[in-house]
Amino acid sequence: MQIFSTFEISASGLTAERLRMDVIANNIANVNTTRTAEGGPYQRQRVAFTPRGQKPEFFVQLPGMVKEREMGTGVRVAGIFNDPTPPRMAYDPGHPDANQQGYVAMPNVNIVSETVDMMTATRAYEANMSVMNAAKGMLLKTLDLLRG
Repeated sequence: MQIFSTFEISASGLTAERLRMDVIANNIANVNTTRTAEGGPYQRQRVAFTPRGQKPEFFVQLPGMVKEREMGTGVRVAGIFNDPTPPRMAYDPGHPDANQQGYVAMPNVNIVSETVDMMTATRAYEANMSVMNAAKGMLLKTLDLLRG
């Protein structure tokens, strides 16, 4: 196993959570967008994560000693997809996008859900930073031991 694998794993988490925060910010920015190029209101987007693919070299060197699911190789973004929840209908007969009954199809974005998602993405980002700082500290201590 490489000495810098912890940094690579945490960096993949940082990158993924940063993209997740960008998507959440985009959802919040479009909370009142009733017209899109595709037609209809903006659809909330979500990010799907999946484990990164390759088997770490550690398993090749020590076969059978550690179960593969116990050791990770990081995370990657599997994709960004539209939330299939139907748009919410708001009564606003004066709105230019109102239908015959006076209802406007509004985006399926819920500010409370987006705020909670932003908080969890922020905490996950901070946790990955803590892991990187701890690994850096361990590496520096190892170097100190080798010097002395």
